[in-house]
Amino acid sequence: MAETAKILSPEKIVVLPDIDAGCSLADDCPADEFASFRESHPDHLVVSYINCTAAVKAQSDLICTSSNAVDLVKQLPEEQPVLFAPDRNLGRWVERQSGRELTLWPGRCFVHETFSEEALIKLKLDHPDAEVIAHPECQENLLDLADFIGSTSKLLVHSETSDCDTFIVVTEPGILHQMKQRVPEKKLLDVPGLDGCSCNACPYMRMNSLEKLRDCLETLSPQITMEESIRSKAEAPIRRMLEMSK
Repeated sequence: MAETAKILSPEKIVVLPDIDAGCSLADDCPADEFASFRESHPDHLVVSYINCTAAVKAQSDLICTSSNAVDLVKQLPEEQPVLFAPDRNLGRWVERQSGRELTLWPGRCFVHETFSEEALIKLKLDHPDAEVIAHPECQENLLDLADFIGSTSKLLVHSETSDCDTFIVVTEPGILHQMKQRVPEKKLLDVPGLDGCSCNACPYMRMNSLEKLRDCLETLSPQITMEESIRSKAEAPIRRMLEMSK
């Protein structure tokens, strides 16, 4: 996400509290391997989820977010083959919502693949009046148990607008902090990972801290940099997304 800020605002200084705070989904789609995959599908238009590296964005025709992925894919000509990367779970959900068959890169966010279906079913049985709300990066078997599926922003809005007073939340548990601020009167339940582990918390996100944020603002480092050839190529599909989203 820091790279995306730099891509769109190359003249500005972009700093990251911890330069090693990456993303398992981005790591799951190495640019060189993706280039070979794309070359094997030369007639496909490449739609990439924004949670990918600048080098993968530079090989893409269109960038999407989890909020607009379905709408953007629906806008593409029906006869146009589409390659979707890097999240296979989000890609399958987009297929189901859009009615389009997509060629999927087999990447995944390991956080969203650690949720326990057994634990979710137990929570549903223990709280029969609760709504299950889930992020589309979750696996299909979990999404099939959800009452509402949406991006982080849509999950937050739904928690406010729904008449339900109890939610079982199937996504990275950091969202619970914002939800509690928005709906302090409602009960929020997070789903444990496989074998009851706490591995559904993103370790990369937790590498950032208030101390590191303070330090990077004081020193303006570490800074995000990239080759201009990569940046300019990566900007085009992002701008196309913004134009198609108007």
